[in-house]
Amino acid sequence: MAADSVLAGDYRVSLPSHVPNTMYDHAEPVNLPELLQTADGRKITSVAEWEGRRKELLAYFTRNVYGERPVERPADLKFEPVEADRDFPEIQAVRKRVRISFSGPLGAWQFEACAFVPKSASATKRVPAFLLICNRSLEKFADIDRKVKSGFFPVEELIRRGYAAVMFKNTELAQDRYLPTFAADGTAQIADPSFETGFYACWAKARTETSWGAISAWAWGASRVLDWLETVPAVDATRVAVVGHSRGGKTSLWAAASDSRFAMACVNDSGCCGAKLNHVAVSQSETIQQDNNNNPHWFARAYRQFNGRDFVLPYDQHWIAALIAPRLLYIASASQDPGAGPWGEFLTARYASPAWELYGKRGLVENHPYRIEDPYLEGCVGYHLRAGAHNLDHYDWARYMDFADRAFAVPPTR
Repeated sequence: MAADSVLAGDYRVSLPSHVPNTMYDHAEPVNLPELLQTADGRKITSVAEWEGRRKELLAYFTRNVYGERPVERPADLKFEPVEADRDFPEIQAVRKRVRISFSGPLGAWQFEACAFVPKSASATKRVPAFLLICNRSLEKFADIDRKVKSGFFPVEELIRRGYAAVMFKNTELAQDRYLPTFAADGTAQIADPSFETGFYACWAKARTETSWGAISAWAWGASRVLDWLETVPAVDATRVAVVGHSRGGKTSLWAAASDSRFAMACVNDSGCCGAKLNHVAVSQSETIQQDNNNNPHWFARAYRQFNGRDFVLPYDQHWIAALIAPRLLYIASASQDPGAGPWGEFLTARYASPAWELYGKRGLVENHPYRIEDPYLEGCVGYHLRAGAHNLDHYDWARYMDFADRAFAVPPTR
């Protein structure tokens, strides 16, 4: 699919002449592609027109950014308990562990998911849930035995606030962090992931230009966990928020964009190729070429056509964020995280918002200046800038729950 078959305009133009020199220079976007406009330049003014455009964009981003999936829900998808449910009386929760298995024409695969459900929940009193795509060590950051507590997956806080806490490890599906090899001249190269063995090999033995990458594979895994949650009587699968940090944030954005069953996406410190707008100069933030060079397994090979074109893309990340409308979207940044480009992440929240307005809803409600730890919580698009470095912690989770409480009709904290 050629870029100009779906996207309007010529993206091979010159870069802006002024580049601010700090991440705190609140520059405005340059040549930002119009969101509510068709490829032939017509203005989109109705939900019906947007829904048609949304299908076009979803297909475009699938083929040119994230890669094409060989299957959505496998016909033989199974959910088998890993062990009997375990009671955690100290937090008034029950832990459920499940093995999710499936096969393709060339092989079979499985991975685990874990859910902590409030003991007060039942089939007649179902609770909403937060689903974390965990891209860190389970032992240190998401200990399912709760011997090690971490703000990365604060089970106790989620249970206390009336939510189920759900998690799976991303690398139980597609591998991450491929090691570089070094040429004779000392230059480093990172090879594409192998399709000969492992998760991808269930469906194909070779990677093509449009084969799915790890971001899409992990998002696909989140959808399979949601399939499981639909079978858990005490969980309301219509009120599930998918959460990710860093590359996991890039994943939670695409998970909610590509699977409309997710009621909310929490996109934490996701940076370039996540929630950060590209058409704005934000000093020190990562680039498309850096992501493709350092992590060639994250996206489809086709995404490399945009290397070096960050400022002149025919689209931008606010388009991908807008695919989540009219559901809930929360984007979060950290004040000491220049690589993620916090100001650019905020701008995506701002410029995606017109999609929600088509549905008669409010997107980002900017009712105060942009500043540290003064969140925007009133619309269907939320945002905050947390004090601190690149991380997912208690402050982030508390704001996500605050935002979800109103929409998910969760009673106030006991």
